Amino acid sequence: MQQSFDLFFVSSNYHKYQEAKKILQSFGIVLGFFKYDLEEIQSSSLKEIALKKAVQAFQKCKKPIMIEDDGLFIDSLFGFPGPYSSYVFKTIGNEGILRLLKLNRKAKFVSIISFCDEKNHKSFEAKIDGHISKTENGKGWGYDPIFIPKNMKKTFAELNNKNELSHRYKALKKFSNWYLHKMKSDDQ
Repeated sequence: MQQSFDLFFVSSNYHKYQEAKKILQSFGIVLGFFKYDLEEIQSSSLKEIALKKAVQAFQKCKKPIMIEDDGLFIDSLFGFPGPYSSYVFKTIGNEGILRLLKLNRKAKFVSIISFCDEKNHKSFEAKIDGHISKTENGKGWGYDPIFIPKNMKKTFAELNNKNELSHRYKALKKFSNWYLHKMKSDDQ
């Protein structure tokens, strides 16, 4: 039986897709996965990076798509790694980040969801404030074992409800409100 999707999530990161799929499912949106290594431009703007990726993904897929780009911005490191989070994670990982930090551990996660189809290029941004833990805690992916959301005591990796409060959740919620309204308007 062939699966029907509302749109495709384009990424090489299956973990991101799984999170997005679960979150969007709660809003009634069915998400397919199109695995593809998108070229990432060098920019200090997450929004610019995400928009370029979305256009590239649509050109490859020829179907309505969405991509997600995010960054971890650490105050004491002047926003580093920010838009370079993926590269920094691959090179120095969580241990490297922990070694860089001293007293000020304030940080934020920012997520950009970019949608693209034949007529629309649209982005949705959300963030969550928090701080970096002193050690890795929990079994999560990416920076989840070291990021503690504001007013929490556990890292994203230790939380059972991460998908209900994360930066990605907030951005996907904004996207789904727009997308569902758009679909309703298109049907009329």
